[in-house]
Amino acid sequence: MSAAQPWGFTDDRGTELGAARVPERVVAYVRAGAALLDLGVTPVAVYGSGHDGPGYDPAKAGGLEAAGVPYLGPGRALDEELLRELRPDVIVDVTYDGKSPYALDEAVADRLGVPLVALSVGNELTLPEILDRFRELGASLGAGAEAGGATGSAAADSTGLAEAEDFLRGVAGRTGLAVLALSGAGPDQVHLARPQAWPELARLAALGVRLLDPGPGPGANWLTADWGRAAELRPDLVLFDNRFHAVPPYETPPGTRLAAWNPETPPSPAAYARFFRELAEALAA
Repeated sequence: MSAAQPWGFTDDRGTELGAARVPERVVAYVRAGAALLDLGVTPVAVYGSGHDGPGYDPAKAGGLEAAGVPYLGPGRALDEELLRELRPDVIVDVTYDGKSPYALDEAVADRLGVPLVALSVGNELTLPEILDRFRELGASLGAGAEAGGATGSAAADSTGLAEAEDFLRGVAGRTGLAVLALSGAGPDQVHLARPQAWPELARLAALGVRLLDPGPGPGANWLTADWGRAAELRPDLVLFDNRFHAVPPYETPPGTRLAAWNPETPPSPAAYARFFRELAEALAA
């Protein structure tokens, strides 16, 4: 795709976006930016969410920091003048509700006169559908164009993900271990994930991983409880949130295995292939 061609894309809010040429200078929320980098589009800069600090969270950075992509800090506190100086052609964020961008106030993009793409990462889409949408956006932005087209790379990534899923399916079927996904909030509090509320956890369940549900109580995505509740569920393996703002597990039954989980894994086949392989290895250990 040539940058001289007109560009159009409809995001997951149903917003139709367009430009006179294919955007070349992409600024993105860190999760979206890491996915685009995996897909062959290198952002000129990325920003974080309200959970993020002034520097990269290693769990969320993917290959961005190694690629030298600047991090601008949390999106809600962005220096608009600095953003303007970057001359973005498009801003890419995510949405959990299908209505609003997650990490950046849309008014910022409006003031800069820059289209803002918001792609869904909520549970109204399956994980394969989420990955497809990011592929579509990457392709529209010319992913792989310098290497003669993205088709070969996309096929290789898809093959790698399929292989990782097959590996995990086989291990999960052999071991039958019970898995609890959670995010630590401190010594007295933990957020226990409801598996069907998270596309990647729902995908794990579809692959045969025996995920534990925390049970009834308030909260659509998480049940907030004490660590004793997590122990009562008697998981064989705990998937713990490894983002910077979360804390490690405080209390689990003796012998419980641990594996890292980033609830904001970049929505790319390569990133999820790594996660699925690491989980399979933890289950098989």
